[in-house]
Amino acid sequence: MTDAARVAAATSVSPGARRVDGVDAARGLALIGMFVAHVAPAAASADLAALLAIADERPRLLFALTAGMGLAFISGGTRPIVGGRGELRRQIAIRAVILIVLGVLIAVTLHPLVFIILDVYGVAFLVMLPLLFLPARAALGAGIALLAIMPGFAALASTTDLVVELRQGPFAIVVDWFISGAYPVVEWVPVMMIGLALVRFDLASPRVVTVAALAGAATAAVLLPVVALMPGGADEASAGEADAWTSALRTSLEVLGNVGVGVVVVAGMLLLTFFARPSVRRVAGAVLSPVIAMGAMPLTIYTLHLVVLAASIRIEGGYSTDDSFELLLGLIVGSMVFAWLWRRYLGRGPLERALRWASGRSRADAARASGSR
Repeated sequence: MTDAARVAAATSVSPGARRVDGVDAARGLALIGMFVAHVAPAAASADLAALLAIADERPRLLFALTAGMGLAFISGGTRPIVGGRGELRRQIAIRAVILIVLGVLIAVTLHPLVFIILDVYGVAFLVMLPLLFLPARAALGAGIALLAIMPGFAALASTTDLVVELRQGPFAIVVDWFISGAYPVVEWVPVMMIGLALVRFDLASPRVVTVAALAGAATAAVLLPVVALMPGGADEASAGEADAWTSALRTSLEVLGNVGVGVVVVAGMLLLTFFARPSVRRVAGAVLSPVIAMGAMPLTIYTLHLVVLAASIRIEGGYSTDDSFELLLGLIVGSMVFAWLWRRYLGRGPLERALRWASGRSRADAARASGSR
């Protein structure tokens, strides 16, 4: 089998098809980045602080990028399904509602000291339903255009009197979902559209992956240094120097640059797990297998980490905190070991399996399998 044929087989999305290890590896890295962002304590040195700052925004955007890729895979990959689109949308909608309920339930019961993405993830899935079968070029163009506008728009809108007032009333959670929250849907959906488009263009194609990697690297290399020179950064000295419009522009450029980094990460993982020579693929597959296993069960790993964080809250210096390098190491190693063992001996993650059953996808796949015999 040629490399192209092997990758095409690996990226097929027929019932029972194996997962795409490169995308799962990127998603696993996003989860690890979230762990760092959530529990890493303040660094004692500037170099360590700069290293930890890598996890500030990029993991959540990489997570959204791979979420869009996941939607593309289950809807047909490079050849979007024609029959059963309504049924697939129904299954995704059920998953979305369950994620919303789960996210809200965790927030009101466990009270972890982090922003929870599950409910926003579910809302973004609902918004993606009418966009699911856009042509690849349309999805990519619209995703990039919206990404250049929406982060800045959300930053501006969050400071308006109307949004501030709405956040004090019964619609606060809805406003946070779409505009003023830590993970606004108006930002996440364009990233998902880019991920969807990349799969539609064909991740089995070395040319597509190479062009995507070069475009992502160029975007990050140009925009992130520009952002670093703009006023309105996180440091106290410059935070008050920018007006609202400059801050909005800075926000959009930074998100674009960070999504470029995410595209490079996905391309790199695909290079190691699919396009490299066989000896490199074997080594990379073995080394990355715990990370790939994490990325194959993101709902399970993410939810379990919230439970651990809630149980780790303590009072320190008069403030509630869960930060510690010991907890960070425990989360990373524990998640890798749990995911690797579970996937090796039990297969699909427990919450992924439950979500698949609840949405009806397991029964639909079983019915198609029995009908094809």
